[in-house]
Amino acid sequence: MREFIGYSNLINNFKTRCINGTLSHAHLIAGEDGIGKSILANLLAKIILNGDLNREYVDIINYKTEKSSFGVDDVRNIIEEVSKKPFEGDKKVIIIHKGNKLTTQAQNALLKTIEEPPKGVHIIILCESLELILDTIKSRCEIYKLTPLTREELDKYIELKRFNNSQEEMKAAIAFSEGIPGKIDRYFNDESLRELRLNVIKLLNDIKSNDLEGILEKEEFFSGYKDTKEEVLNIIGSIIRDILIHKEVENNEFIINSDKIKDINELTKELSFRKLNNMIIKIEEARKNIRSNVNWTMTLRVMLMGFMEG
Repeated sequence: MREFIGYSNLINNFKTRCINGTLSHAHLIAGEDGIGKSILANLLAKIILNGDLNREYVDIINYKTEKSSFGVDDVRNIIEEVSKKPFEGDKKVIIIHKGNKLTTQAQNALLKTIEEPPKGVHIIILCESLELILDTIKSRCEIYKLTPLTREELDKYIELKRFNNSQEEMKAAIAFSEGIPGKIDRYFNDESLRELRLNVIKLLNDIKSNDLEGILEKEEFFSGYKDTKEEVLNIIGSIIRDILIHKEVENNEFIINSDKIKDINELTKELSFRKLNNMIIKIEEARKNIRSNVNWTMTLRVMLMGFMEG
């Protein structure tokens, strides 16, 4: 198993409690998508089994769903699996991915199993946020909240992954990741993300040129990102802030999107402080709108038209 980066204190404490026999039978790992919950859960499961970290075990059972939710029927399958004896040893681990998808009814159906599982059975639930997990579930679990990795840890992660990219791209990937290693993988491998960043630059050039037709084309493009609308706003905002910083200090060291420095330099010459600050305000208004469940296409249009002001 490739070295796992980060959370060494958590892992060492977990090992110690396994040895001392003081480990809980129910665990809840919370953290953003891409932070490494699944890898960590698999590592902890192997520690529970006192197993070899470099092999897989039939007594580690993963439950995942592509559906929008985990229902009571899904939980019944989990409960049935819990009741079966381990295959190789005297312990087994059930890992439930995307715990946020568990409906209230499903969580209630799982409650007794979490409270009193058969001897040797451990349950690990993964979730992006604790908000949708019932207090009754949380009170019966050891909770681990995964925080973003440090810059040193991210550098180590990049070294292990052996990315073959320029220093400018590495710096931009680390900035984009916000401490989430999975975002670094996305930065280099997700073609839709590359296309998104490219179209943000094109949008700002359209605004610079007052090209209404071009802006409307970008509106149509961005409207397709309704499932990742927060990310769209984050990327637009980060590039606009880079332009503002470049206008203010003219120091490339402070630029997040350093791989786009040529574009940023050109936009710096054409977009005024007033216009850029107005764009930041419109982005924040868009954030408030989507958090209030305002239609994404409508929110996007209002924001882009607002960009033309100032």
